[in-house]
Amino acid sequence: MGGFFGTIAKEKCSTDLFYGTDYQSHLGTKRGGMATYSKSEGFYRSIHNLENTYFRTRFESELPKFNGNAGIGVISDTDAQPMLMNSHLGRFALVTVAKVNNLEQLAEKLLNENMHLSEFSSGRINPTELIALLIIKGRDFVDGIENVFRSIKGSCSMLLLTEDGIIAARDSWGRTPIAIGSKDGAMAATTETSAFPNLGYKTECFIGPGEIVKIREDGMEVLRKPNRGMQICSFLWVYYGFPTSCYEGRNAEFVRNECGRAMGKTDDVEVDCACGIPDSGIGMATGYAEGHGVPYQRAIAKYTPTWPRSFMPSDQSMRDLVAKMKLIPNKAILEGKRVLFCDDSIVRGTQLKDNTKILKELGAKEVHMRIACPPLIYACPFVNFSASKSELELITRRVIRQFEGDMNKNVEAYASTGSPEYNAMVDAIAKELSLDSLKFSTIETLVESIGLPKCKICTHCFDGSSAYTLTQENSQFEESVSSLFHSKED
Repeated sequence: MGGFFGTIAKEKCSTDLFYGTDYQSHLGTKRGGMATYSKSEGFYRSIHNLENTYFRTRFESELPKFNGNAGIGVISDTDAQPMLMNSHLGRFALVTVAKVNNLEQLAEKLLNENMHLSEFSSGRINPTELIALLIIKGRDFVDGIENVFRSIKGSCSMLLLTEDGIIAARDSWGRTPIAIGSKDGAMAATTETSAFPNLGYKTECFIGPGEIVKIREDGMEVLRKPNRGMQICSFLWVYYGFPTSCYEGRNAEFVRNECGRAMGKTDDVEVDCACGIPDSGIGMATGYAEGHGVPYQRAIAKYTPTWPRSFMPSDQSMRDLVAKMKLIPNKAILEGKRVLFCDDSIVRGTQLKDNTKILKELGAKEVHMRIACPPLIYACPFVNFSASKSELELITRRVIRQFEGDMNKNVEAYASTGSPEYNAMVDAIAKELSLDSLKFSTIETLVESIGLPKCKICTHCFDGSSAYTLTQENSQFEESVSSLFHSKED
């Protein structure tokens, strides 16, 4: 995953840029970068590896070098950014939050057109550089960004720092968000609205799917109107969004609380308390406790002073170890209790299986689990929110393979809440994880908690419902461009 922040002001912007970018740290841990522009000194850019440290420690000593009044920053789990380009469009810096599924095909096409691409030391292509090359093929920045939307399969939102302001463009289906904020003498664009309050910005609006805007220190200009359709990722509210952030005007913590309350009201299990798995399970657990009429207690606490975020390291066995070492169970609360835990999701299940064993060894009488979203059955082809490389890594697909002999057989039935196949799958997962009971939220409960129409929310990883966009995305984009031009002529 990743997150970005950009700001343009009448005065030097480095402080806002530094802290605004740092507020994206929950979204990635591999690379961080910032670029600024001033009319007198031009562009300045710096990129650092964050795998063994934090964004602030890498960039704090460099702050005096960022002298511009406009800048963009990014924290990414994929490639080194920002890219700095010089082209017929002018000089610009670029940051992206993207997943490009046809990266190799696009790279081959560009190479055949006599363009060149640098490579990572591993030999992989830098997706942000490829996106920059697609942009400079355009007649202007808007045409170039539309070329990105037409060309890639997946998603791409971006910020461009130009010599005439910052251009923000949200991916054509709106899978990842961009919010615009303002304060006296400055404007900003960001993935996370949680970056705004402490820097004094007020959230003004959320850019629509495929919308392109330019911000200057005194306002915003719409360069391309938004598309009609939207498929914003529901996992923003379930898992990787920050609790104080809002997406499409819906606060992440409020949604988690509502989802837990709805489950608590309808659940018939008898427990002594409800607990949240830090961090994203806490909001759900407080709502569940209220809805079910049981106390909320912290039977597990997160040790934050020294352990970094569980997004890193990249090796899965080490990720599991880091995640385990961060969470410390409280025997005094667990002993003799029927404890219900709330968490955002179950992906592989390996960590949860170990946790259940430890909780019972510490005296928990019963361990129940409630999950904020439906079972993850389909790998996400649109957003890099999971480290899963294949669907077989999902515990649901492993169970389906046990039942059917083929992980891809009869999948739709297992994704249908309440079906015999669904119930058998959930029971098998509960047994494998040594849980006394296990329940997942339904898509209907999740959608109702988010508060947007189902047609505007991507639930592909639960039901495969957005698979059609892989084949229809380009044609629908062309239709939206055509309708835009007609509206301009009208």
